Formats: sequence, structure tokens, C-alpha cells
Amino acid sequence: MDLNRVQIFAQVVEQGSFTGAAKALGLTKTTVSRKVAELEKQTGVQLLFRTTRALRLTEAGSVYYNKITKILQDLENAEVQLSASQQRIKGKMKVVCPFEMGQLFMGPVFASFLESFPDISIDTELTSRNVDIIEEGIDVLFHVGMVEDSRVQTLKLFNTSTTLMASPAYIERFGVPKTPDDLINHRYIDCQFSRHRGGEDGVVGIFDGQQWRKIEPNVPFRVNNITLAREVAIAGLGIAALPEMIAEEALISGDLVPLLEDFPMEHNVLTLSYPKRAYMPRKYMVFIDYIYQTLFRTKSEELLEKPDFVELLEEDSVASSSACFECVKTLDRVRSR
Repeated sequence: MDLNRVQIFAQVVEQGSFTGAAKALGLTKTTVSRKVAELEKQTGVQLLFRTTRALRLTEAGSVYYNKITKILQDLENAEVQLSASQQRIKGKMKVVCPFEMGQLFMGPVFASFLESFPDISIDTELTSRNVDIIEEGIDVLFHVGMVEDSRVQTLKLFNTSTTLMASPAYIERFGVPKTPDDLINHRYIDCQFSRHRGGEDGVVGIFDGQQWRKIEPNVPFRVNNITLAREVAIAGLGIAALPEMIAEEALISGDLVPLLEDFPMEHNVLTLSYPKRAYMPRKYMVFIDYIYQTLFRTKSEELLEKPDFVELLEEDSVASSSACFECVKTLDRVRSR
């Protein structure tokens, strides 16, 4: 077997064209096309349908690609582990994450990571918009909710919970809801962060003690930023579903009061996504591994999924790592809330 042909075929599938694969591999388009043709001749099976506008996999090609992807990934992982101590990792990465995660957590993580890997640079966007990882060339996406895209690998990091809250001024004016059904007669600040991706606008998912309910209160204000939702709630406009770490100071000061605490709300899930590759760039692997080692320091029991290439260190090992020191301190402060 000519492994180069297999790798070239995988790149053609991932790039969607011979031209894209040639550019990614530093080869000519003619060479890429010839190598794929040789692979088809060697296997005796047509792997791709070729048209003037696009390429697409045959049924046999799809089965073959799915099988070789894991093999190529394992080979790449083995090479990375073998050569990690001899090679400097370099390159540019584009990372996207929610505003609140970036503001509260990612600053010290980025700083300490780049101290450890000075030949990597990171372009970061904080946003709550829907992102197309492949079309926009995103390397790593942090997101609240699942990313439903077959081209993307998505891992669940941990569940995030929210609590209904309102200001004393709002409560004085409209009263305290005693049951989930009471929310129908209240104003609700609808925040995209507080519901799953693709969730229903203006709907509160809450457990009434017997079953999960979907309550539709009056919604005078919608926003895609949890911090602004908090400020609007403090101003007395309505009830908001907020993570406790976002509303900690307001709860301590009494600017916000928790409501319906005996009735849990639906959990969101924080996810990490990156493009599926036959072999993953080393910069992806070290960055994702770094994120997991940092999370493991304070949230080891809450982590839901991890990629195969991540081997979590013991807590003492992570805590003693100078590279993780600042981000560990930040996570400890957040967790203490």
C-alpha cells in the first residue's frame, strides 16, 4: 500500500477539490489527481464522482474514507508523541468562543499557553452568533450547545446550569412566582446563552416536580449576551435565567434574588469543536490538550468527553506546572463562586 496515495485521497475529500488538496499538501493538481487515480486502480473501485463543478464520494469511497480517517489519525498521533520533544510547534490558530467564557476564563489561558508555545499565534473572536467552522476557517470553537455538522468533531466539556433571578424592584412590582405556571404571568428576559442551540425563543424549560415543562412567559426583551441580560434584570425589566458565576456579585449585593430554586431548569452543555481531519495538526492537539489539562485541574469530576489523544495528568502534576499557573488560579476563583 502506498500511504501517500491514501493521505492525498483523504485531503481531496476534506478540501473538496483536487486544487484545494494540492494547495494544502504543496503538490501540483496533476500529481494529486494522478495519485487518486492510482489508488482507485490499485483498489479496483471508483472512490470519487468527478464533475466539472465538484467532487463527491461514491458509496464505496465514503466507506473507505471513514475507515482510513481513524488509521491516519492514529499514525499522526504516534508521530506527534514520538517527535514532540524534538520539534517546535508553530502556526496560526483561529479560535472562537462565547463572550462570557472569553472574558471570565480564556485570557489567562491564552497568555500561559502562548508562553509555552511562542511559535503559535492565536486570532480570537468572542461572539454569540452561529459559526460555520469549515467555511470560516475556524480551528477551535467553544460553544453553548451541540454543533450538528458531519464535517466537525464536537466534544461535550461539561454541563452548565442556570437559575431564574429578578431584582427586588421587579419582585415588589410583580410579586414572586411560586410555581413554574406562575411564570406565564411574568416578564422574561430571553437570552440565547440560557437555552440550547436551536432552542425555542422565549420558552423556559423547567421541571415542575413531576415532569419537564415548557413555559411561555411574556418576553419584552431578547438578547444574545448573558452579561447584558443580567444588567437588564438588575434594572428591573423582568426575570432572567443566569449562571450563578455571572450573577454572583449581584446576588451577594442583593441586586438580584434567586427564584423557584426548588424547580431545576434544563441544562446547557459547553462544547469544543474542531474540523475533522485525517490527521490533525499538532497545533490543534497541543492547544486542545492544554485546555483539557486546565479544566481537569478544577472540574475533573464534571468533564463529559475528551479526545483520545488527551491523557489527563494527575491534579498535583497540573497544579505544579508553571505554564498553567495563572489559568489555574482563575479557574479556582471561578469555581469558588
